[in-house]
Amino acid sequence: MTTALRRSPLVPATPYPAEFAQRYRDAGYWTDETFAQFLPARAERFGDRIAVSGTGEGGVRRTLTYRRLNERADVLAAGLLRLGVRPGDRVVLQVPNMPEYVEMLFAVFAIGALPVFALPAHRRAEVGYFCEFTDAAAYVIADRHGGFDYRTLAREIVSGSERPPIVIVVGDAGEDTGFVPLSELRTAEGTPDDRAEPTPDSVAFLQLSGGTTGRSKLIPRTHTDYLYSVRASAEICGLSPDTRMLVSLPAAHNFPMSSPGILGVLHAGGRVVLAPDPTPSTSFELIERERITIASLVPPLALTWMSAPARAKHDLSSLEMLQVGGAKFSAEAARRVRGELGCTLQQVFGMAEGLVNYTRAGDPDDIVTTTQGRPICPDDEILVVDESDAPVPVGTVGNLLTRGPYTIRGYYAASEHNRSSFTADGFYRTGDRVRLTETGHLVVEGRAKDQINRGGEKVAAEEVENHLLAHPCVRDVAVVAKPDAYLGERTFAFVIGEGTPPRAVELRVFLRERGLAAYKIPDGFQFVDEFPVTGVGKVSRTELRRALESTFTVDNATDR
Repeated sequence: MTTALRRSPLVPATPYPAEFAQRYRDAGYWTDETFAQFLPARAERFGDRIAVSGTGEGGVRRTLTYRRLNERADVLAAGLLRLGVRPGDRVVLQVPNMPEYVEMLFAVFAIGALPVFALPAHRRAEVGYFCEFTDAAAYVIADRHGGFDYRTLAREIVSGSERPPIVIVVGDAGEDTGFVPLSELRTAEGTPDDRAEPTPDSVAFLQLSGGTTGRSKLIPRTHTDYLYSVRASAEICGLSPDTRMLVSLPAAHNFPMSSPGILGVLHAGGRVVLAPDPTPSTSFELIERERITIASLVPPLALTWMSAPARAKHDLSSLEMLQVGGAKFSAEAARRVRGELGCTLQQVFGMAEGLVNYTRAGDPDDIVTTTQGRPICPDDEILVVDESDAPVPVGTVGNLLTRGPYTIRGYYAASEHNRSSFTADGFYRTGDRVRLTETGHLVVEGRAKDQINRGGEKVAAEEVENHLLAHPCVRDVAVVAKPDAYLGERTFAFVIGEGTPPRAVELRVFLRERGLAAYKIPDGFQFVDEFPVTGVGKVSRTELRRALESTFTVDNATDR
């Protein structure tokens, strides 16, 4: 087997001040459990109950009990150690919704290495950065998914790296690639001899921020803070051993991971059913066959489910709750859920940096349909402030700031960015524009930062602009959001050309060739001679967005 290079040490997380850490421990939010202990403890407790099912390697449908899942994770953990992956190493996971994703996740935890979560939609620009910035020891992929060959992407990553990670492939590793098939890791015998015992307050993994700057920031979540969020979410959502959750969103997203998600269901002893895609045909068949009780979606997919003719062909009566989050769900759409799908709605508003809000069972209908919930914890501190950080009256729209027992105090290795993203007393500037109701519920009104929420996928305007500015015929560009009834927001680029301006189709091809994820490529382009400016000479994105409202549509702006 290939042996991993010795990787650079992990940059520690920004610590919680001692008085806060003591308060959170005294309140019982923080415990000594770690992710290395999480699955073995559930395997002992829930044994032969089914933990995970889904279509795995080779297109084979697999059903794993808690005991079997733990055994398979242990074997993979021993295989990782044989490869040279060590405690503290970073492992980039880019595996779609299949049982092997869950097995590998817990294998990485078992040896005290740190998962770095990449989405199936990410391409060279994103994955190359994750591997380089974290000095990843290993990069785990599926061979193919959704018509895309991830081995080609992995070859690009390896060839462009001075310290390339070991590439582990679920499926066919290909000939003469030097990649390691996952099946080879399974030849390791027994359990890892040196199972890691990380400290509870150490970093457990690196999650991805939606980001507002050129590249996604990495979020260091600790065992204590994240497992509190998992336990509290499972309780609020009423999970039990009888829970059967359909996971159709990409499993690496924070929402289907922990709100309450895969980890919440496993904590409660329920069953996780992984869907290869979120389409109504796939999802409704699984709901009927597996007797699904809870599912989670982003608003565009919820709308698709509600309007799908396939509803009439399947028995969806087992579905008790539909969670909708990732972007604001309109009140009009929220009111349709019970009538169209026959289940209750739970709105979820959260962020990978920490704070999570839920509507609760028993909340009045108007709360469920018009708000995005209230925080998990009594010690979640919420501030809604103006541009000077002065609190605004209840009911007034302002900028959301928060701190609490599961909200980070700083991004990974990003001291300069942390100075602007966190206040001096530790509040995280979420970038969300919200208003607080008299009942303590939040209503999301939009974004303050230059970030676009396209159907739950976060797009940093600056990142897309930087890629477009690399085109020789683009002199300047401004990327902004346009409200959209289906996706919430779409991405549009105003472009000032240089010489002979490129056509929109050329720019799309250019962005794809630079390895940018497809969801970040603008939905439309408009070519202009100059940008409107503010009184201090900055580009007025407000004026650009206003121009979109009257003149800019997907149909008339796709080309010059």
